[in-house]
Amino acid sequence: MQDQNYQSLHLELAADDPWRLDGNPFERQRHAQMLRLSLCQGSITNALEVGCAAGAFTERLAPHCRRLTVIDVVPKAIARTRLRMNDPSHISWVVGDVQQFSPEEPFDLIVVAEVLYYLESVAEMRAAISNLVSMLAPGGHLVFGSARDAACRRWGHAAGAETVIAMLNEMLIQVDRQQCQGASVNEDCLLARFRSPVRPSHESTSAQQKAGIPAVVHLDGSARLQPISRTSLHKVAELLVDYEN
Repeated sequence: MQDQNYQSLHLELAADDPWRLDGNPFERQRHAQMLRLSLCQGSITNALEVGCAAGAFTERLAPHCRRLTVIDVVPKAIARTRLRMNDPSHISWVVGDVQQFSPEEPFDLIVVAEVLYYLESVAEMRAAISNLVSMLAPGGHLVFGSARDAACRRWGHAAGAETVIAMLNEMLIQVDRQQCQGASVNEDCLLARFRSPVRPSHESTSAQQKAGIPAVVHLDGSARLQPISRTSLHKVAELLVDYEN
């Protein structure tokens, strides 16, 4: 991240309401839609929030997570959010760069919004996205949000929503997308939810192959069984029992 971007983040975080995330109706609506996308699969076991600002969205997301990791490159952002949240025990706090972050366990939800355009180049954005995708559990979801490309470039950044969504579509499966728009020309962002492909387990794939049952491999990288007869299903079950024994 460029020193200029880091300094602008640090200065904004000195305000009473950074980026008007609490006071602006557009931002409150954006957070409401982000939460809806985040909770589409129900309660969350292990989540990651990338970039917390002063904790406006963290405060909404945290009650729905069994475990939540919050990472921000600016120490003041983590400090303000911890104070706002009263430092609950199920939240882990990380001051660091998401490009180098390596968690011990995969996440079933990652939320990254209004953050990636602060990186210096599109190449850095791609590297950060690749790292985030590697942290997702199979079937896990990533919720992304950003101002559009045109707005981000007008602000002096390399790229915005459309560019990042195109990158994410190369690695994940997009399952939802919407636009949030406010009264100002700067209040125009895209939100999208992506799913990590679920690959068949080694046991079920081996049993299927032994039973002579074909699988269909789709363009999204997932594999699904062809419709099969009851007799073939019994053969798979018997093979699985033999495999476990």
